[in-house]
Amino acid sequence: MIRIVLAEDHAIVRAGLKQMFAIMPDMEVIAEAVDGDSVLDCLRQTRCDILLLDLNMPGLSGADLIARVRSHWPQQAILVLSMHDTAQIASRALKAGANGYVTKDSEPEVLLNAIRKVAAGGRFISAEVAQKLALQATTTGEQLPHISLSEREFGVFKCLILGMGVNDIAEQMHISNKTVSTHKARLLEKMHLSSVAELTRYAMDNQLFD
Repeated sequence: MIRIVLAEDHAIVRAGLKQMFAIMPDMEVIAEAVDGDSVLDCLRQTRCDILLLDLNMPGLSGADLIARVRSHWPQQAILVLSMHDTAQIASRALKAGANGYVTKDSEPEVLLNAIRKVAAGGRFISAEVAQKLALQATTTGEQLPHISLSEREFGVFKCLILGMGVNDIAEQMHISNKTVSTHKARLLEKMHLSSVAELTRYAMDNQLFD
């Protein structure tokens, strides 16, 4: 039996996934998480074969959450289930330590196969994402500016375009206001931008976030 911790902040999505897993004889949802803190709590309290993880949740999330999980539980199998199919976001998740990446518009059989493969110690990337990663790897010329950001800078970038202020970002990421301001200044400099409004336009133009 594959024991799944389901990390997804949308109740309707969780309900649909649980209904699908309930008819699978080899799968069982043993815990649910709705934000970064509850993901960590679930993993502290129960053993699971796979963490099925949405990238965008309240609190600690995305590549930062994957890296945190990997640091505490190095052998934990992590499969990302994301609405984003861009190579940049998938690449960051995989580099942070995810074992697989599937998009939410994939067919159910693709997700089920991914869960079985990752839980067994393998890796899985959905075909569409794999193609985009391959194209990114073979593309010549200058990379997009956000590729040069560190994971922490990218985390601040995500918070800024969601409209969060420095104090809120500091609280969510468990760092000081001064550190947030430093990361903000550095990422703007690296991306050759001058305001959060420009960051938001950049993110929309490059389909990084909703």
